[in-house]
Amino acid sequence: MKTFLDEWLWQQEYWLPPGISWQDMEMMEDEGRYPLPKDLIYTFPLAIGFIAFRYVFERLIAVPLSKRLGVKDQIRIRAAPVPKLEAFYRHSNRQPSQSEVVSLVKQCGLPQKKIQTWFRHRRNQDRPSNTKKFCEASWRFVFYLIAFTAGLCSLINTAWFWDHRECWRGYPKQPMSETHYWYYILELSFYLSLLLCVSVDVKRKDFKEQVIHHIATIFLISFSYCGNYVRVGTLVMLVHDSSDFLLESAKMFHYAGWTRTCDSLFVVFALVFLVTRLVVYPCRVVHTTLVVSREFFQPFFGYYFFNILLLILQALHIFWAYLILRMVCKFVFLGKVEKDERSDEESEVDDNDEEEEDPEEVGDECSWNHRNGSVNSKLPSLANNCVLNNLTTQRNMNSRLPKAR
Repeated sequence: MKTFLDEWLWQQEYWLPPGISWQDMEMMEDEGRYPLPKDLIYTFPLAIGFIAFRYVFERLIAVPLSKRLGVKDQIRIRAAPVPKLEAFYRHSNRQPSQSEVVSLVKQCGLPQKKIQTWFRHRRNQDRPSNTKKFCEASWRFVFYLIAFTAGLCSLINTAWFWDHRECWRGYPKQPMSETHYWYYILELSFYLSLLLCVSVDVKRKDFKEQVIHHIATIFLISFSYCGNYVRVGTLVMLVHDSSDFLLESAKMFHYAGWTRTCDSLFVVFALVFLVTRLVVYPCRVVHTTLVVSREFFQPFFGYYFFNILLLILQALHIFWAYLILRMVCKFVFLGKVEKDERSDEESEVDDNDEEEEDPEEVGDECSWNHRNGSVNSKLPSLANNCVLNNLTTQRNMNSRLPKAR
């Protein structure tokens, strides 16, 4: 395996500019450290640690915070237990076609309308609650805020933060500080944890784009670390973190029902996103990797691969900027943000579906008897209420008789 990696993966032509070999990258311990590919092994256990810490954070901090802020979950009617429909829902299709509904009518002996209603209730039952979405947003908010603050503090005094030519001066013989080492490792571990949890997190309309973004980010961070593009990589991570925590905070207040606060944060997020992703990122970061870097070395494989990953991120930025501008237009002309264009696919429950028909009607005779019994148990209290209403009405009428006379 080591021979295979040395011959195919770690060829110096892939990772280093022409005229530079791996022997040139060796450094004495007192001189500092260069990024080593073996350092990335630590990101896998750290990613598992992030997932475990997130589990504890959501239950001990996020859930109590959601209750304090007034996050409310919509009460949804549970679908009646019908084994054949449940099996079809889990293993075949959550939204059956007309022909499939007709087939289920023959199998279950239920009317077509009741089967369609059952599937609507069953889909609503699986939709994520506001508390779940709040917990997810609060976890990302905490990490992005800490990452942005720590990244800004570690870069504000560096030469390449102000002059991007310093990103390439002396490349690739650029020692890396301990602070930037942990900045890289923790950012990569966090995105690995997001990719591992993508199947259980809230599925949004831009799910495919989000997965592509996570994969491109992981490749970008990993490759930039191995190729010692650390200086440019820290700038890329800082630009992304600068607007992400604003978006997550706006989501948190949206789920809590704080409309004005959410709209205000969204406007700030939109401005920061458009400036950092459509101006700073392409004009400063991408420009320095595409154009300025060629003043210090000739293009090689790593140069092309690194810039392709940066351009993929830029394409995703343009896609999200389009969605954000649509929301800004709605905010300007309607006075509020109606909904998140990136919102989860199944977060909005159709009230008509919930009110159209009680799901107990889809069940068998036992479910009917259970519902009939519950209705009969409420008849006495209902009758008492009717009697009280009649007595109150009669008393009010009697009190008005003298005035009428």
